[in-house]
Amino acid sequence: MRLPGGERARLTALYGGLLVLAGAMLIGLINFLVAQGLYTTITTAVARRPADIPSEPAPSPNASAALGHPGPTPVQRDQEAAEAIRAFTQAAEQATQNQLLTISLITLAVFAIISVALAWWMAGRVLRPVGVITRTAQRLSGENLHERIALDAPAGELKQLADTFDDMLDRMEHLVGAQKRFAANAAHELRTPLAVQRAAAEIGLDTTDSAAVARIRRKLIQVADDSERLIEGLLLLSVTDEGLERREPVDLAALARTVATECGASKDARARGITVRACTVPLGVDGDPVLLAHLVRNLVSNAVRYNHEGGHVQVDVHDRALTVTNTGPLVPPDTVPYLFEPFRRLRERLSGPGEGVGLGLSIVASIARAHGAQAHAEANPDGGLTVRVTFGKQPAGSARGAVRSPG
Repeated sequence: MRLPGGERARLTALYGGLLVLAGAMLIGLINFLVAQGLYTTITTAVARRPADIPSEPAPSPNASAALGHPGPTPVQRDQEAAEAIRAFTQAAEQATQNQLLTISLITLAVFAIISVALAWWMAGRVLRPVGVITRTAQRLSGENLHERIALDAPAGELKQLADTFDDMLDRMEHLVGAQKRFAANAAHELRTPLAVQRAAAEIGLDTTDSAAVARIRRKLIQVADDSERLIEGLLLLSVTDEGLERREPVDLAALARTVATECGASKDARARGITVRACTVPLGVDGDPVLLAHLVRNLVSNAVRYNHEGGHVQVDVHDRALTVTNTGPLVPPDTVPYLFEPFRRLRERLSGPGEGVGLGLSIVASIARAHGAQAHAEANPDGGLTVRVTFGKQPAGSARGAVRSPG
């Protein structure tokens, strides 16, 4: 049965009721035990005669005869004394019980008032952290997610609840901040190609020069391709953040060799003299083959794009990890963790041909999380970057399957 009112009123009724019930049971027990032996105690006390008090001598028959009437016999005197003791004992017992009951009821009433007051105070003390948590939750919004409960209380369940709530707020603040930065960066990245297209359409096409028109046409196609890659990257990032819809065995080693061969034979790698080598051992991973192909391709293509002339890229698969290492410019170590955030680049956007949209490593990290893997990067002392994606243990009974080309 649920009691009406707030939690404090319900706790007060519960605690106070338990205390009053315990007090009533204690008083009832005392009254019962006292009543059980009260009659015998009073009878014994009244009937007992001290040894130093002499008993009255029995009147002689001659004296009774001289008075002209017969005296009571000893048996009659004992009966009268017993009746007197019984009447006195019953009266004393009744009076004592009445007095004890009156005092007990008064004591129980005072005890009930004190119990309810103590229960109300105790319920308030117990529920104070809950009130702090409630007020903080009601006050929070997108503008003040930095506030915390920081409950000052001894260790216990409510302290643990408040600390858990603070940890949740930390995660929410991080996620909300990341979403705001993502939205702002996405808007900025989409605004740039749109501005280029508008300028080209308004200025560049306002001419009869066929060469200029052809040049603007190529520029518009390039900008459209960049915009398409950006939108595809955003969609892919959104899909991987939602988790995997299907899983199947994928040969990650074969996939890495295939991607390394493709990227090594690409136009950009051949024009800049960049070599791509692969060294793999068999590794089976349960996951989405299309997403895993995107993961490997983003890593290797980034390693080729952010490289110097005549550089090289090394792709390794061993110890349940995919490692891609490249040569290139020096990377400040303090900037490496931020490269996994969307739209983060080592250099400012130049809107040049072949420039990435800044989603490569963020997509890698998202796909890795969806497959239960961890992506980690570190700067190489001589320049370039090493990115390692470590996969968990393969489930028992899982078979390695053939790689399917991305659809």
